[in-house]
Amino acid sequence: MNPDIIFYNGSFKGAGTFDKKVSAVAIKNKRFVKFGSDKEVLALKSSATKVIDLKGKVVIPGLNDSHIHLIRGGLNFNMELRWDGVTSLNDALFMLKEQASRTPAPQWVRVVGGWNEFQFKEKRMPTLDEINAVSKDTPVFILHLYDRALLNKAALNAVGYDKNTKEMPGTSIQRDKEGNPTGMLIASPNAIILYSALAQGPKLNKDDQVNSTLHFMRELNRLGVTSVVDAGGGFQNYPEDYEIIDELNKQNKLSVRIAYNLFTQRPGHELEDFQNWTKTSDYQQGNEYYRHNGAGEMLVFSAADFEDFLQPRPDLPSGMESQLEPVVRLLAQNNWPFRLHATYDESISRALNVYEKINSDIPIDKINWFFDHAETISDQSIERVKKLGGGIAIQNRMAFQGEYFIERYGKDKTLRTPPIAKILEAGIPVGMGTDATRVSSYNPWLCLYWLTTGKSIGGAQLYGEENIISREKAIELYTKGSAWFSNEADKKGAFVENQLADLAVLSKDFFTVEDEEIKNIYSVMTVVGGDVVHASDEFTSLNPPLPPVSPDWSPIKFYGTYGQNKIILNAPAHHFHCVAHHEKHSHGLNYNFGCFCWAF
Repeated sequence: MNPDIIFYNGSFKGAGTFDKKVSAVAIKNKRFVKFGSDKEVLALKSSATKVIDLKGKVVIPGLNDSHIHLIRGGLNFNMELRWDGVTSLNDALFMLKEQASRTPAPQWVRVVGGWNEFQFKEKRMPTLDEINAVSKDTPVFILHLYDRALLNKAALNAVGYDKNTKEMPGTSIQRDKEGNPTGMLIASPNAIILYSALAQGPKLNKDDQVNSTLHFMRELNRLGVTSVVDAGGGFQNYPEDYEIIDELNKQNKLSVRIAYNLFTQRPGHELEDFQNWTKTSDYQQGNEYYRHNGAGEMLVFSAADFEDFLQPRPDLPSGMESQLEPVVRLLAQNNWPFRLHATYDESISRALNVYEKINSDIPIDKINWFFDHAETISDQSIERVKKLGGGIAIQNRMAFQGEYFIERYGKDKTLRTPPIAKILEAGIPVGMGTDATRVSSYNPWLCLYWLTTGKSIGGAQLYGEENIISREKAIELYTKGSAWFSNEADKKGAFVENQLADLAVLSKDFFTVEDEEIKNIYSVMTVVGGDVVHASDEFTSLNPPLPPVSPDWSPIKFYGTYGQNKIILNAPAHHFHCVAHHEKHSHGLNYNFGCFCWAF
């Protein structure tokens, strides 16, 4: 057999090996060729075979995020200040002030998703006064989930908002008594105002976008992610915004497998977009690292509901069906899979009416079509999805918005948002993901924590035992389950011979650690196609080189990434006197939250 590489002395736990004792695997030509005991697999090695000792670590199939925005996220990763995993608003505000001081004009400081107020020990949002205090001249833009954005005065000037600025439909601009914008933009519930304001900020140059994308992929690798389905996104234009990822693919520099969906960008011209794309793009064109995956998550803008649980559920326009039907019919005629953003059952049931009508003419049960999100899907809609052969891609948005849902709809309705156990019982394909980066963090372990404990990141108990799944099932859904959503269930996601050799070696045993420890798990070695794409801790010597973070002012360079807590390491201890409170403070971060004052 002459394997290219053998990993041994591990504990392989995933679909294909859960009921077996497997400690080693042989890989050849980027695929698994033999699982077994150390003795069985090491007997296959030749003089050319590379051999790596896993040091008794737990190994899982590489995680596969079935709904993430990697392509858009990669273009922006290095210029965004991430509050993902920051546990104190104090720390977050300190980071904001430091970053504002080093960010050159005309760039902005941007905090774009991946956090919420409940992760902070203070259990509150920053105020506009606090946002304005960190910077007078550098624009600061902070996006909180899909509900609001906070802009300092410099950012308001940069986007040109004043008392004459008109609100877009379904949005609002908070104003003072004189009618001037205060700096808070509100999705009520349409989030377009948030994205359109953010889109006005400067972009990175091409070289920095390449660097940023490389670092974002490596960060995903660090957390055990080897594959994703990119769901497109607002202001992510095809093919312009795909040029960087396409170039990296041609250079064989992708460390994450990407299946990408095409997301319409022009309200009122959706059918025209898909008519053009079905003529110029072929479904599954590409390779095992970068391939086309069909249409969505936006098929027509009128079919999109907005999951801002601080706002009442929106009713879709009465003419939605007449716009959705020709698009889905076109996709079915071209055998293109499609996905649709749908939060509420009211939206799902109306879309299903369209799908069932089309299915009577053009069967869609063999096309891997699916709904995204589906937080309030009903039992009746679940059965309708099952009959049409569809799937449901689930993300941990409730881990970030569960408290808001409880406040609006009550604890009883929260118990099945979404009804994961019921969906699985129906035999519907389920894949897991994060919807990163504008709502949830890109950290898959937060999703796995939510899935197996039923808790939000703020600690609220959202679900009872009846809607909580086992850790083994959770890993299966995040690997083998997600592979269905790119029509690759026979190629990856399981520890099965001839599947793509993607795996993650865990820092801790996910299957036995205490619940709260799940959120802190990472991968000490990640392998894609038999190649080590990330290594740390005892495997650091195997870590592939990565160019330094650029540009020089990038927040990633100073604060690191999820869970690295570089802010604590970088900030010197300092004693100062807070005149407002007439007391002394000693803080490693050089400030006092109570009166929001710094001494540096």
